[in-house]
Amino acid sequence: MSSHTFAARTGRALTLAAAAALAGLAATADAQIATVASRAGAGGEARATFAVGEELTYKATLGGIRAGTARMRVEGIEIVRGRPAYHLVFTVDGGVPFFRVHDRYDSWVDTATHASLRFAQSISEGKYKRSRTYEIYPERAVYQEDGDSAEASVANPLDDGSFIYAVRHAGVRVGETQRFDRYFKPDRNPVVLTGVARDTVTVGAGTFATVVVHPTIRTKGLFAEDGDARIWFTDDDARYPVKIATKFSKFSLTLTLSSMAVGGIDVTQVAAIGGRD
Repeated sequence: MSSHTFAARTGRALTLAAAAALAGLAATADAQIATVASRAGAGGEARATFAVGEELTYKATLGGIRAGTARMRVEGIEIVRGRPAYHLVFTVDGGVPFFRVHDRYDSWVDTATHASLRFAQSISEGKYKRSRTYEIYPERAVYQEDGDSAEASVANPLDDGSFIYAVRHAGVRVGETQRFDRYFKPDRNPVVLTGVARDTVTVGAGTFATVVVHPTIRTKGLFAEDGDARIWFTDDDARYPVKIATKFSKFSLTLTLSSMAVGGIDVTQVAAIGGRD
């Protein structure tokens, strides 16, 4: 394998690990929607468990070598087709020499139902560049890519970014397996999560009591059904993903939470459950 080919595969692995790892969170979205609906007010609106300005930052390492940074942020509230929507941003920056990755994913999520309304990708991986936008219509269960013909979707759809925020009130218990079909492209479903253990982990953002979950997705990527991947969720109502680890070929890739801000307030020094003072 040439050095350029290795670099390309490594850089793409960074992006795939970040995106696929977060995609594994979609599996709990269905239960979350039911939970927040039960807590909704008289208007039936789901109460958000995150705030504008929230930002999670992750450090990526490949085989123990620093490979980049991933960030998730609640950018603001904007209007999409007449509906107020949370604007969520996920970025990946890094790679290795001769192959750099600068990817950005934007999601617009209905503030009342938390269903996806729009999803945009801006991908820069080495010499490969591509941008695309999906308009998603929950009421019709269809989506359009860059204005093309409508394609069939699912009820209460979630995209690569929106489902990250759909897990705050739900979770997979140790010994439990949940299967869900909420990704807006039906051929990527189902997503399956299995709770495998409890663990206390220390990352840059602090020490956390967690539930370890094994995700599988209908894909040939890093979270394929025959793969070995783990996500460490904080064992609390927030369920922050503080560590994500997966193995592929002869390498291992890990994302660890390095800093966290909630509603513009830095909480990296706040003691977590089971954590430090």
